[in-house]
Amino acid sequence: MGKADDNKKHKMENLLNTSFELFTSQGINKTSISDIVNKAGVAKGTFYLYFKDKYDIRNRLISHKSSQLFMQAYNALQETGINDFEGRLIFIMDYVLDELEANKGLLAFIYKDLSWAVFKKALTTPMSSDDVDFGKVYEDMLEESGMKFTNPEVMLFMIIELVGSTGYSSIMYNDPVSLKDLKPHLETSVRSIIKQFTVQ
Repeated sequence: MGKADDNKKHKMENLLNTSFELFTSQGINKTSISDIVNKAGVAKGTFYLYFKDKYDIRNRLISHKSSQLFMQAYNALQETGINDFEGRLIFIMDYVLDELEANKGLLAFIYKDLSWAVFKKALTTPMSSDDVDFGKVYEDMLEESGMKFTNPEVMLFMIIELVGSTGYSSIMYNDPVSLKDLKPHLETSVRSIIKQFTVQ
């Protein structure tokens, strides 16, 4: 990588980090592009070299932060020796929920206004070489399981929707129960969803 490319990467990372800090501290609606570039110490034109608008940078941040989180979970999974598909998916679920409980600002940022389309892009379109393509990881996990599933994408969608919405309520509001008390119910439900899509 040449000096010019290095400089570009540094500017983009600076904009991403600054945006994340502002979005999580004051919210996306109260954050303007001027706020971002002023805090980052770059010209407004530089922002538009990398991003269309603040919603573009938000979506790419969701992609980047989600990817980092799933990469950490997947790396931790490799150390466990868990081989069965259900166990591996549940380990990743538990790991991600624990990390989000420890960082509620990240949870609020990732989850707010998050549609399946944005999440799917976040999981399958790495923003940089450091990001993991979770879509590929998921495909590999399906193949390694030796099991057959009908509509594996729908299965993943249902699991993410269930874990995301119930986990969010438990972590942010302790409602209806704490995350610790919710997890056994989530595990049972996730196993049930997987069973529903398993070809016997």
